Amino acid sequence: MSQHRLTRLLPPLLALASTLAVSAAPLSKPALQPLMQFSGAAEEPRWVAVNDGVMGGLSRGGPELRDGQLHFAGTLSLENNGGFSSVRTVGQSYDFSGREDMVLRVKGDGRTYELRLATGLRFRGIPISWGGSFPTTAGEWTEVSIPFATMVPTAFGNQLSGPPIDLSQVREVGLLIGDKRPGEFALVVDWVKVR
Repeated sequence: MSQHRLTRLLPPLLALASTLAVSAAPLSKPALQPLMQFSGAAEEPRWVAVNDGVMGGLSRGGPELRDGQLHFAGTLSLENNGGFSSVRTVGQSYDFSGREDMVLRVKGDGRTYELRLATGLRFRGIPISWGGSFPTTAGEWTEVSIPFATMVPTAFGNQLSGPPIDLSQVREVGLLIGDKRPGEFALVVDWVKVR
């Protein structure tokens, strides 16, 4: 092969090799986008408590924003058929279309909690929420990821076979504890992000 012909072929071959090298690189996950940082700013949602007292239970718990963090703490009781405490956002809607998961930075007490989303959809008049559980390590900060595709729909604590969540219509983001272990609980959330 002549020197002139090799010189003409070299740039396209180098371009092809560069393209193949980039294509072979592992695909990275989409970047995390901040959703809640608990700053108390006007664009941050308001949090409210919903405990098992709505059905006669005696559990106590609620939200407190302190030092740029959400503190969810209280006492879980199994008396009177109770057994859950939850907090949720009000007054704000979210569109998570095209997103994969929600990631939270949490410090817990070794108990298992649940991230819950609601859209306003109902089953026999009862609001449906979709949940995904996550463990905590007592006294340690961890990042937990809850994939939207794995969230399970429930209505009044009963698991449903469907429907899938409409991520464009989320009206509530919440946290729940209902691990059937009476006693005190405490979860601190540093931030919430979506990917």
